Amino acid sequence: MNLTISGHHLEVTQALRTYVTTKLDRITRHFDQVVDIRVILTVEKQKEKERRQRAECNIHVKGSDMFAESSHEDLYAAVDELVDKLDRQVGRHKTRVQDHHHEGAKRLM
Repeated sequence: MNLTISGHHLEVTQALRTYVTTKLDRITRHFDQVVDIRVILTVEKQKEKERRQRAECNIHVKGSDMFAESSHEDLYAAVDELVDKLDRQVGRHKTRVQDHHHEGAKRLM
């Protein structure tokens, strides 16, 4: 799995990188076929304080791509919200991919 964490108008510190990595471990724990994860952390220069910190993530899994973004006044809270959204998407994708064709029960005579 390739993990890329980059910042836009923001220097990604080691603490922030570690926090994002530990949060994304939850997704790879639930679904192990993740090929590539790209995270972009952004600080926007807006006048309003809320929704100023933004986190975006692209996940490439076998067969499809998933995207989620989250905005909050705290970057760590935006990452938490982002991981929750991605976890729901990965869970839905996992149930779609699973083989639901079971052989019927054999009758005993």
